[in-house]
Amino acid sequence: MIKCVILDDELLAISYLKLLCEQIEDVEVVKAFNDPKIFLNEIHSLDCNLCILDIEMPGMTGLQVAELISGSHKIIFTTAYKEYAAEAFDLNVVDYVRKPIKKERLIQAFEKAKEQINTIQKKTFIEWNTNIGKTVILTEQIAYIKTSEIDSRDKDIILNDGTPIVLKNLNFKNLLEMLPSKDFAQVNKKEIIALSSIKVLGTNEIITTIPTEDEHFLKLQIGDAYKNSLIELFTK
Repeated sequence: MIKCVILDDELLAISYLKLLCEQIEDVEVVKAFNDPKIFLNEIHSLDCNLCILDIEMPGMTGLQVAELISGSHKIIFTTAYKEYAAEAFDLNVVDYVRKPIKKERLIQAFEKAKEQINTIQKKTFIEWNTNIGKTVILTEQIAYIKTSEIDSRDKDIILNDGTPIVLKNLNFKNLLEMLPSKDFAQVNKKEIIALSSIKVLGTNEIITTIPTEDEHFLKLQIGDAYKNSLIELFTK
């Protein structure tokens, strides 16, 4: 879901842009501003992941605003002037959309934003309801995941330091979409392993770096349906 905030000094431009956004799937306009200073005062308290900034505004340009927020939010610029393009892309923004804005062109910009936002999320963390409430878990801290023996809808996570966490009501398909594919692999129908936790990859078995109560290391059986994909991960 794209949760965006709009900044444009022209109220008609804001209304038109909000109308376009409402016609695009998986896009929500959280709030709109026509004053850069008010925008900057509120932006970090809003639940959003994308800012649509007009460039030409009195008092403070969209370029100046972008310099202050680019580290925390993805940005799409809108403008009627093409001469700002080079400067805009120097700020590593998602896209630069010329006015008058067309719906098809805005959809393209949102697709680029989704790709970048998803990449960031997959590289850094997952957020889900757990046995200790809604929790943010850094993916680099995850060692091993298995289907819960108490409730198959839940997934048990073991972190690198041995801490257990239970993800509530989450299937493997959706879980794997949240995880960086280069760092995790499904081993069988009930288990996922972080590649960094693999000590030995055998034909039918994985020996992990995860200690067990009998002072050995956790071993996982490789399901026939998962052998080829595991091998591919180690031969890329």
